[in-house]
Amino acid sequence: MRVWLLAKREFFATFDAPTGYVVLALFPALAATLFFLTGPFFALNEASLRPFFATMPWLLVLLAPAITMSLWAEEKRSGTEELLLTYPFHLRQLVLGKFFGAWAILALALVFSLAVPFTVDALGDLDWGPVGGGYLSVLLLGGASLAVGLFLSSCTDNQIVAWLLGATVLLAFNLVGLAATAASMPPTLGQLFLALDFGNHFQAMTRGVIDIGNIMFYLGVTAFFLVANGVVLERRRWS
Repeated sequence: MRVWLLAKREFFATFDAPTGYVVLALFPALAATLFFLTGPFFALNEASLRPFFATMPWLLVLLAPAITMSLWAEEKRSGTEELLLTYPFHLRQLVLGKFFGAWAILALALVFSLAVPFTVDALGDLDWGPVGGGYLSVLLLGGASLAVGLFLSSCTDNQIVAWLLGATVLLAFNLVGLAATAASMPPTLGQLFLALDFGNHFQAMTRGVIDIGNIMFYLGVTAFFLVANGVVLERRRWS
């Protein structure tokens, strides 16, 4: 119950600043623009959202840190973090509350982007099965991205630094698979890089291959960075 109360607090607190409205407006607008105006939708001449979902990992590089950059950094800068840590909550409840609040913001942004598949369905015969799988994949990828952003937000008291760190780390997670193709790359290390690549797992899922391994990868990354977030807060509380 306390986790959901905290999540609700963080969700509605997002709308206390213009940043929340900008994120919710910018994400669906960029997604639609990239799909209809700069993407190959009309050239393909088929009702497919595959190009739409292909842009999601890159949009989340910008969106996820924008959602999370203030969640811990602003608490630390304003001094409210010390007060928050004195509340009768476990650290895991504080971390999960902020995480689920951020995840709800992402889910709301995805709801606004549903205008794209409805438009495609009006233009052609859209298969909604892969669309549902694609949105599930975005939620899983988004959860992992938000966990990374939350961890990095807890490491600084500057929102801009938190965003830059988050965008850089998420970009690295989406490009690390390219290093695996280098001719000088040892095969074992190359396989490791491919296994860590966010986009590699995401594209497999958006093709309709909902493999339990890909799901567990995103859940594992999410859990790892949420635990790391808790460790940072625990060390700061005792210091």
